[in-house]
Amino acid sequence: MFPRFLLLPLSAALVHAQEPAPPTPPPTDAKDPHHHQDAAAGIASAGRNMELVKGLTDADFLRLGAAPKTVELIVVAVWNDENYGMNFNGYAKGNATYTIPKDWKVSVKYINPSPIPHSLLVVEKDSLKKIQMPEPYFKGAAVPDFLKGLAYGTSTFTFVADEAGDYALACGFPAHALNGHWIALEISGTATAPTLKLGTGEPKPASPAKAK
Repeated sequence: MFPRFLLLPLSAALVHAQEPAPPTPPPTDAKDPHHHQDAAAGIASAGRNMELVKGLTDADFLRLGAAPKTVELIVVAVWNDENYGMNFNGYAKGNATYTIPKDWKVSVKYINPSPIPHSLLVVEKDSLKKIQMPEPYFKGAAVPDFLKGLAYGTSTFTFVADEAGDYALACGFPAHALNGHWIALEISGTATAPTLKLGTGEPKPASPAKAK
């Protein structure tokens, strides 16, 4: 029989040995300049096809078109792990704003490099409170099958911004916009040129049109 003074340390050692080890944070992507260091880091962007976004930078997100009063947008879903991957160009919950002058023609290239379906359409901000997105506010301002979403692919759409107001570029997959998967779109009756504001930065003008 063990002495009493040996039983307590032995019991404590057994209890300690049975305690689970603390969880190990997922690996981070040091090459991602927008990476956010949080508990979900690396999970949302796992499995991304980086060839779909190869060479893209912030300067490509907003560019003047070749014709007058035309502008080209590139909007990438799951650019990083912000908001568990439910972001566009690295921002969510309206924390980026495209400003487009009224009556300009807007061409949008949407890219989703991830295996999780997402989509893109223009809606009024009140629609962000709904589980299911309505039809796009402007004619043609949505990817096809926006309720179904698209994984590992690209899509394009074009619309005329013919009504001033505050709108949103939102994911149409059910409940995604409700959970913050949207950025702001302002159609301005006073702006003379398009701009893009990312986070708390200053609005930046559109990049020049690509040379043919």
